Amino acid sequence: MLAEMPVAAVSLNELSRRVGLAKSNVLRYYESREAILLELLDTEARAWLADLDRSTPRSAEGPFRERSGRLVAAVTTTVQARPVLCDLISAQAAVLERNVSTEVVLRHKRSMHDMVNQIAQIVTTVLPELTADDGFQFASTTILAVAAAWPHSTPTEALQAAYDADPTVAELHVTFSDIVTRTLTLTLAGLLSERQAATAAEH
Repeated sequence: MLAEMPVAAVSLNELSRRVGLAKSNVLRYYESREAILLELLDTEARAWLADLDRSTPRSAEGPFRERSGRLVAAVTTTVQARPVLCDLISAQAAVLERNVSTEVVLRHKRSMHDMVNQIAQIVTTVLPELTADDGFQFASTTILAVAAAWPHSTPTEALQAAYDADPTVAELHVTFSDIVTRTLTLTLAGLLSERQAATAAEH
């Protein structure tokens, strides 16, 4: 369904119809539509991490800027290749976490915490100049960048028509890759600068 429509259009009624169960039977296994989508988000995130792990060059040799560029490219390319994941992440805070129990939220947040830690480990392997805390900040920023970039880079039909009709308005349109790449590149540069400043202050 998410290959056919955005998260907002996925209803529990339609989902129940497609799996051939009554809505009440679906609710025996999942407490809400949002709980189903959160579990799917966790599954998609784990698959993405596997892609990222395979796609990230692990060499710590060469200038920081080159290594950070390769890392950012790997993150951006692999997450952009998973539009369902991007759509779910963009709906996570505003929609998916609003109609679920504490138990479901805890399970989801623990899964997300594990994901952020795994991204942080990749960061510190490629960029040993940074600390585990830096890696955690980068990973958290990645999730936020995806959440913000996806809806802005996937315009509605009306908005796309406005872009096509007016070149001035079209200048406001930015691509998903541009937003995520720029955000993550500046984040890594800022983290390195902070780390270098902290090290200098200690000496």
